[in-house]
Amino acid sequence: MIADRRLRDSAKSIVAADWAHVKADLQHRGLGGRAKDRLTESATDVYDEAIAVANDHKGALAAIAAALVVWFARHPIIEAFTGPPRDDDGYDDHDPDYDD
Repeated sequence: MIADRRLRDSAKSIVAADWAHVKADLQHRGLGGRAKDRLTESATDVYDEAIAVANDHKGALAAIAAALVVWFARHPIIEAFTGPPRDDDGYDDHDPDYDD
């Protein structure tokens, strides 16, 4: 029983010392600073990983970039082949001779 009490007291003193260390560390640098540091570090890791993947897959990135350009330019491309858009009545609203 005495040995158990000594073991308990020893564990309690370790926990108390750890808690005091945590409190002192939080007073030195607050939660906001810690969160900022962790986010900055994580963002840097993600950026480094993205650069590594981009260097390994340059062809795929070029294909994705080309697909995005075609997607955003789809309306002018379609108009180049089919002409300007028309209403349901079949008349071109952009024609200066068109009269409602």
